[in-house]
Amino acid sequence: MHAIFQRPRTSQPHPAHRVYPYLLRDLQITRPNHVWCTDVTYIPLQRGFLYLVTVMDWASRKMLSWRPSNTLDARFCVDALHEALERYGPPEIFNSDQGSQFTRVDFTDVLKEAGICISMDGQGRWMDNVFIERLWRSLKYECVYLSEFATGAQARTGIGWWMDFYDRRRPHSSLNDRTPQEAYTDGGTTRKPADEALES
Repeated sequence: MHAIFQRPRTSQPHPAHRVYPYLLRDLQITRPNHVWCTDVTYIPLQRGFLYLVTVMDWASRKMLSWRPSNTLDARFCVDALHEALERYGPPEIFNSDQGSQFTRVDFTDVLKEAGICISMDGQGRWMDNVFIERLWRSLKYECVYLSEFATGAQARTGIGWWMDFYDRRRPHSSLNDRTPQEAYTDGGTTRKPADEALES
């Protein structure tokens, strides 16, 4: 069964913004801070919805930062990026989709100033950012849909609890039964995430 209302569109390209090539194809990503990725999803509330952005370390699946917002203005995405950079330092490559939040110069300039290579998914290719798409699926089925948040404050509290659980207490078989926090601290994974995403 599906709701009959129109879902919010979270990835809308802007025709005037520059799009960068996808850099992860056939790339072995096995260590923390080699590649980070980001995406925006929507969180349904009893009346309306929130947008949610997160920055993830690709190799360890660790959540480096996240931000909710009432609008799709790029500011909350830039704030999440700044927080991740301040807490963990810059990665070598940063991957996103072609949504206008990530192609705006106030977002890409932060990456350029930090010396980070910019990578973007192909148009409509969700598999190019598969781990963060799987994060959204898990978050919604294990937290959001079960909780039926009434307010943004409830959503922030519930999502915060789930994010901490995901990072620190939930082992992943693809990380040799370590949590994302343990994999990030220990130095990542011996797998090749960009090539073996369907097995994780």
